Amino acid sequence: MKIMAEFGEIEKGFVQEYDASQIQVLEGLEAVRKRPGMYIGATSASGLHHLVWEIVDNAIDEALAGFASTIKITIEKDNSVTVSDNGRGIPIDIQSKTGRPAVETVYTVLHAGGKFGGGSYKVSGGLHGVGASVVNALSKKLIVQVYKNGQIHEIGFERGDIKQELTVVGETDKSGTTVHFWPDDEIFTETTVFDYDKLAVRVRELAFLNKGLNISIADKRPEKEIINEYYYEGGIQSYVEYLNQNKKPLFDEVVYVEGEQDDIQVEVALQYTDGYHTSFFSFANNIHTYEGGTHESGAKTALTRVINDYGKRTKIIKENEENLTGDDVREGLTLVLSIKHPDPQFEGQTKTKLGNSEARTITDRVFSNMFEKFLMENPQTARRIVEKGILASRARLAAKRAREVTRKKSGLEISNLPGKLADCSSKDPSISELFIVEGDSAGGSAKQGRSRIFQAILPVRGKILNVEKASLDRILANEEIRALFTAMGTGFGAEFDVSKARYHKLVIMTDADVDGAHIRTLLLTLFYRYMRPLVEAGYVYIAQPPLFQVKQGKKEVYLQSEEELDEYLASIPATPKPSIQRYKGLGEMDAEQLWDTTMNPEHRRFAQVTVEDAIDADNVLSMLMGEKVEPRRIFIQDNAEYVENLDV
Repeated sequence: MKIMAEFGEIEKGFVQEYDASQIQVLEGLEAVRKRPGMYIGATSASGLHHLVWEIVDNAIDEALAGFASTIKITIEKDNSVTVSDNGRGIPIDIQSKTGRPAVETVYTVLHAGGKFGGGSYKVSGGLHGVGASVVNALSKKLIVQVYKNGQIHEIGFERGDIKQELTVVGETDKSGTTVHFWPDDEIFTETTVFDYDKLAVRVRELAFLNKGLNISIADKRPEKEIINEYYYEGGIQSYVEYLNQNKKPLFDEVVYVEGEQDDIQVEVALQYTDGYHTSFFSFANNIHTYEGGTHESGAKTALTRVINDYGKRTKIIKENEENLTGDDVREGLTLVLSIKHPDPQFEGQTKTKLGNSEARTITDRVFSNMFEKFLMENPQTARRIVEKGILASRARLAAKRAREVTRKKSGLEISNLPGKLADCSSKDPSISELFIVEGDSAGGSAKQGRSRIFQAILPVRGKILNVEKASLDRILANEEIRALFTAMGTGFGAEFDVSKARYHKLVIMTDADVDGAHIRTLLLTLFYRYMRPLVEAGYVYIAQPPLFQVKQGKKEVYLQSEEELDEYLASIPATPKPSIQRYKGLGEMDAEQLWDTTMNPEHRRFAQVTVEDAIDADNVLSMLMGEKVEPRRIFIQDNAEYVENLDV
């Protein structure tokens, strides 16, 4: 028996001497190349794109400090990336501790830069502050040009090592920094190809969060040439307008408040819509704090308190009525919170939760003071906000009563699972799968064909309620939705607890036609709005049943698309003549076929549903499923050319 250990080898019957000679010290940037995941999270596509943000963050810091107004990001023809800014330019003079030019130190020494010590930057973005040197270590080639004092200074690296000393290569009347890097395919073995759309979403977000900043992204790769430029004078006010473009606002203006205390800057922009869902997005130093944090808690507390105080003072909320809850006052709300903190402390699983205790108090104080003033100065708008909360409160109480009645009648408890659920025998959620199947016919085949040990079947009749347009009491009155909530065992909405999920695979299995796609969209809307942690945990899947069966002699092959069909037919002899069956619905398959093609883990194809960008997901759902018809009409017109084989 032999076990490999980090600091040596341990073999049966022999322990190698453990002394100082076995302690390995990784010089310079070797540590980054040896353990890249510690610095960029992963060496997959997400880590690759993280390289861009580490360099962009440095340019953003110049903008936050008031020295840069323009940032340009370019994906070059060879899939390398260039980031330019018009800031002061990285210092080129000799750094006292290293005796080397400062720009060289920034790109070769971890934790070297203007962010440390507070001398250069009052506020800085980025999670780690080690960006430049890490990108250098993980690039097969990197070139920095500094435009400063009328000259262009250039330094070049390969995999973190200096290949070209700092040299003057020309004259200029500009100032700023340009970084050009080629990601190392020895590190990024999965892919070194940048996704323009993924980068553009974040670029637009950065433009919203930094009002007055002009930031552009261009793609110069063949057949992809495109450039987008983003500039928002209104900052997060413009962000809220963008988020609400497919919704119906209760009032025209976007409420905007800002203030500063103890060097912590707070910005809040909000607007109410006539919908039922909350779009609450918080940021700290330009980082989207998905998991919330102290600043978000402070803003939510202030919002609830100020609205209740105003409602009671103006008698809109009657004396005998209870206070509105946080959920009540946030129904239909779109809010963007952005704070800039000189020393942010991030925590949580993904380091996107703000932990600074003072941020709660300061955000609460700044927001409540300014928001209270707004309500006093705008009584008509204030009344509509309070009345919106009162309606939400009444719906919440009605939903509570409906839930209690339902529990008494049929049981919304795990001990009383829905009658139509064919459950699995396994009690281990990690291997258990729940298939939501469209129609009784397909449901019957699925129940007969499944593995009863780990696969459960829940048939749904027709199209479920569109939760984008419905209040909670109406949603709970829907039998199909109630059965799904019960089967999963997680609760829903604010009460949702993903740790109670009875299945770690929730599989949507609908027909491959227009109606099936609509049902799938309705279910995904439900999951995103009321069971979103399921999606974030990676528990939601879409089954990919075949569209075609090709029989030739005794051989049967199932194919997913017309492209696969054409490719397969071209690869087989012409005789005997193959017979082709096109499946219009799952009900056309018998139990054995459904198992073989769609449910058997050895052969099936699943598409996992993920939410890489919650803000865009929120926007798309509002556009596709919301009250406004015009955005859908425009979307259909713009995308009609991409639709193939539409069943009418």
